[in-house]
Amino acid sequence: MIKAAYLHIPFCEHICHYCDFNKVFLKGQPVDEYLLALEQEMILTLQKYPTNGLETIFVGGGTPTSLNEKQLDRFCESINRNLPRSSNLEFTFEANPGDLTKGKLQILKDAGVNRLSLGVQTFNEELLKKIGRVHRAKDVYQTVDNAKAVGFENISIDLIFSLPTQTINDFKESLSEAFTLDIQHYSAYSLIIEPKTVFYNLMQKGKLPTPGEDMEAAMYVLLMEEMERNNFNQYEISNFSKPGYESKHNLTYWNNDYYYGFGAGAHCYVDGWRRSNAGPLKKYMELIDNGNLPIFQEHQTSKAEQIEEEMFLGLRKTDGVSISHFIDKYEIDPLQLFEKEIANLISKKWIEIKDDNIYLTKTGRLLGNEVFQSFLGVTN
Repeated sequence: MIKAAYLHIPFCEHICHYCDFNKVFLKGQPVDEYLLALEQEMILTLQKYPTNGLETIFVGGGTPTSLNEKQLDRFCESINRNLPRSSNLEFTFEANPGDLTKGKLQILKDAGVNRLSLGVQTFNEELLKKIGRVHRAKDVYQTVDNAKAVGFENISIDLIFSLPTQTINDFKESLSEAFTLDIQHYSAYSLIIEPKTVFYNLMQKGKLPTPGEDMEAAMYVLLMEEMERNNFNQYEISNFSKPGYESKHNLTYWNNDYYYGFGAGAHCYVDGWRRSNAGPLKKYMELIDNGNLPIFQEHQTSKAEQIEEEMFLGLRKTDGVSISHFIDKYEIDPLQLFEKEIANLISKKWIEIKDDNIYLTKTGRLLGNEVFQSFLGVTN
């Protein structure tokens, strides 16, 4: 049964230098028409793939809070009208510090949103400018204070490390500032330079001085140490929380469970099919206007692919892959299926097995992609 939904708002008032998500400048865009199409997609999808009730809804972007207050209110109403939910729903909105006004916060709270994810990235003012962010550190403190005043008790921020010219001290200072916020969750990712971004073009010209792999690894080790020192549990390679505040929505992905994906460029995984929607707004809305689901690509996953995904997604979690759950789901023992690969990874001290779980060691977390690749192509 499908228990999670992702909704995509592709509008941004400013495009960051590292971002390759499906997004467009807000000005002059058909926002109201897009929101109508998004609602129609929800209706069409739920008719075809019903659910008893969602446990997580996640609204991402783009910048969902770039919608004005009227649009935001109407959008939240359409979500509540069309998506059935369970009583313990985790309802998350992404937002940028600085554009989340008290009015918008109140709209979200009144609509049942109970988790905020803020794109902070760094507290270093110079680095914020270099990566194309328009908020400043003071905006983060103000936004978090305003959110708490409205009644939000589950707040997460994103941080990025290995940024151009960033030093380990810069990152340590950002972490120190982050811990003063008294929030429940942190996500921290190393910078990945994607095609079609400003940073990619600069890198091609040799004009992007990044810290390098050794410094990136040192920053990641620092991250894990500082999170542990401040009593945040690392439950996934890039995610840390206070007990009980793990992101239920993101755990849907790492548990390889089904989820809806609504909006231009959104992805979904339903009944063994992975699908992606048309990205350009005009194409997306055109398909829906004609009564169709806005599917751009679809692929039915084979059992072999599902098994591989179960391993490399599950190993992202600190608890790793449950052997008994794997056997229940696929009727095969991963210790037998991947006997050679697991033995090799244990000998390198990249993974361990304890009780019912196969999981990454701390060294393995630094080399996650190499570990994951070990499980690809084995079951074909």
